Amino acid sequence: MLIMVVVLLLFGGKKLPELARGLGKGIREFKDASEGVKREIHRNINAVDIVDDVKSTFNDTMTSTTSSTTAATSTASLQEQMYGSDYNAQPADPETDKTELEKNNI
Repeated sequence: MLIMVVVLLLFGGKKLPELARGLGKGIREFKDASEGVKREIHRNINAVDIVDDVKSTFNDTMTSTTSSTTAATSTASLQEQMYGSDYNAQPADPETDKTELEKNNI
């Protein structure tokens, strides 16, 4: 209360509303600026979170792809062990086999 009396005596009744209006505008601008800074910080944090999510998804996909490739290689090795190394070889040509049989029968 004492402060208001001192301000009223220093600046007078005509200047007091102008000072209050200027002080109100200054406070409002400060709040707007601080809200803008907060929004920018939150936007950047969310962007970093999205980038981290994309990186982890990419790494998970690469890991599962690598393990699938390893499993396919293991299956191929098992098939080669069971059926021999010619398991993946091209099937024999039936015409060639027929000619071989005809030669042997004559």
